[in-house]
Amino acid sequence: MTDSSNPSNPILTFEGIKYSINELPEQAQKLIEGMKVAEGQIKLQGDNIKVLEVGRQSMALQLKELLKNETPLEE
Repeated sequence: MTDSSNPSNPILTFEGIKYSINELPEQAQKLIEGMKVAEGQIKLQGDNIKVLEVGRQSMALQLKELLKNETPLEE
């Protein structure tokens, strides 16, 4: 979304069009910052999901090991 190669003159590329962020209205700049925060939170939550999935897999392996010696119910 943004080009951080020149921090003093950041560029926004939005829908294929480039804009100088410093020249955009304050409301647009606030929206861009909000989108950056949202993107960071999306990544963080995605990472959290991956950690939870690994934990769940580990618990399933532990349960499988514990159930090895148990007698299943007959249907």
